[in-house]
Amino acid sequence: MSDKNGFSHEKIETHSFLMVVLIVLVIAFGGLVEIVPLFFQKSTTQPLEGVVPLNALQLAGRDIYVREGCYNCHSQMIRPFRSETLRYGHYSVAGEFVYDHPFQWGSKRTGPDLHRVGGKYSDDWHQVHLINPRDLVPESNMPAYPWLEKDLIDADALPRHLSALRSVGVPYTDADIAGAADAVRGKTELTALIAYLQSMGRALK
Repeated sequence: MSDKNGFSHEKIETHSFLMVVLIVLVIAFGGLVEIVPLFFQKSTTQPLEGVVPLNALQLAGRDIYVREGCYNCHSQMIRPFRSETLRYGHYSVAGEFVYDHPFQWGSKRTGPDLHRVGGKYSDDWHQVHLINPRDLVPESNMPAYPWLEKDLIDADALPRHLSALRSVGVPYTDADIAGAADAVRGKTELTALIAYLQSMGRALK
C-alpha cells in the first residue's frame, strides 16, 4: 500500500537515481556496523603473544618482497578450512598482522600460501630456490631472482622506514631506529628476503 503524499515503494522503484542513493546509504551503513566494532576488539587490534615487529633486516626483506611483487602469486592468509590447515598449518588470526603495513594477505595463489613458511625450510634451501627455483622444484613456474644475491640493501633508507612505521603504531624504539642502518649495511637483498621469509607465521603453531 502506498501513500500518495509520502514515501512509498512505488516512488523509490520508479526513480532510479533515488533508488541508487538509498542502496548506497544502506550498504554504507551496513558496512560501518560490521567494520567499526573491529577497531575496538582486542583480538583484532592487539598483537598475538609472541608477535613482535620485524627487525631491520627482516623489514628490508619485506620491502624486497613487495618490490618484486611476490604477493601477486603468494598469499599470506590461511583460511579456516580443513583443506587449508592440512596443507599450510594453523589458520591465520588477526593478532598476527597488527604490525603489517600494508597487509600482504593476497587472494591469488599461483604459488603456495607463505604465511607459515618460517622455519619450514633452511636458509640454504631458500637461497637456492630464489636464485633458480627449478633447481629444487623442476615443474615450478616461479621466476628466478639471481640479482638478489649481488644487490646490497639500501641501508640508509631503513631508519626513515622504521620511523614512519612507528608513526602508525609499530613500537620501534629510538635505539631500533638509530641502529637500523648498521644492522643491514653490507648485506645482500637475498639475505634480507630470506630473513623475512623465515620470520613468517612463527608465533602461532
